[in-house]
Amino acid sequence: MLTRLESDTHEAVYRVEDAPTGLRGFIALHSTHLGPAAGGLRMRRYSGDGAALDDVLNLSRGMSYKNAAAGLPLGGGKAVIMGDPASDKTSAMLRAFGRAVDALEGRYWTAEDMGMTPDDMAEIAQESRFVAGLDRGAHASGDPSPITARGVLGAMRIGARHRLGNDDLAGRHVAVQGLGHVGWHLCRLLHDAGARLTVADTDTVRLAAAQQDFSAETAAPEDIHAAAADIFAPCAIGGILNARTVPGIRAALVAGAANNQLDTLGDADALASRGILYLPDYVANAGGIINAATEILQIEDREIWVREKLTALETTMQRILDRAEAAGSSPARVADQTVEDAMLNEAV
Repeated sequence: MLTRLESDTHEAVYRVEDAPTGLRGFIALHSTHLGPAAGGLRMRRYSGDGAALDDVLNLSRGMSYKNAAAGLPLGGGKAVIMGDPASDKTSAMLRAFGRAVDALEGRYWTAEDMGMTPDDMAEIAQESRFVAGLDRGAHASGDPSPITARGVLGAMRIGARHRLGNDDLAGRHVAVQGLGHVGWHLCRLLHDAGARLTVADTDTVRLAAAQQDFSAETAAPEDIHAAAADIFAPCAIGGILNARTVPGIRAALVAGAANNQLDTLGDADALASRGILYLPDYVANAGGIINAATEILQIEDREIWVREKLTALETTMQRILDRAEAAGSSPARVADQTVEDAMLNEAV
């Protein structure tokens, strides 16, 4: 079921296969320096094994940085299953994946990501105890999406204070790309804060609901980055900030929930050169893993602990932006250096 692959960049990478259930995917452990590798399971259609492997490698590296930025005693890991979650996902497949996780004996903890739900985590948990994001249990943390959205909103306020003069989002125009679990919760928080929304998604039903619930305008997914907004919030797939899109961005700042928003670190420099403030994604969107960590670490006072961690995360973001401004550098480069120092010193 698990076949170890060679890697020069990660501690361990595994191909995961179970022919009877149709399971095909990968598990990547980037680092366990700070603790067991933790990161969600993503299921989506990929163009092939190479695309799936690239995704899991990039995502697991991002989890190492995210967990360190959040001050968690966890390393970075990630898993992907190849297939359409709407039509290919089965209970048998999820249980087979659970057996693969269990075979790693706690070196990797899994949780929800794109294409996964708490019910799916419950299926996986039938075969392994190294699962977070459950709805039931002594330390169940449930759907991480609302906490992720809260963290992104807090980051937006910090970014608005730096770039727009104050942290009041009332009347601000926010362009949100992606109306999945986190994007939807973020839209609700922004709407409640008085922001004006333009949204994009491939799901026309979700778009219609956003128009109804949030009085949102709509844009095509391929054009949303160029909306004449104050804030651009990528909440879909990664790599959206790239050589094609960066020149067209008209927002003053970029802050969203998507992982690996930058195609390359050079794209962060290109944003900075245009005067666009980019809030490093793995700091802005770390609320979800903070939520899941309460389950992994068996935290008793979950709500208090999460609130304190989110506040500390905002302090980290504030410090990164201040340092970047003082150095005349991109926040992405400062964030990477800050987190790399933290991983060496085992403290943020």
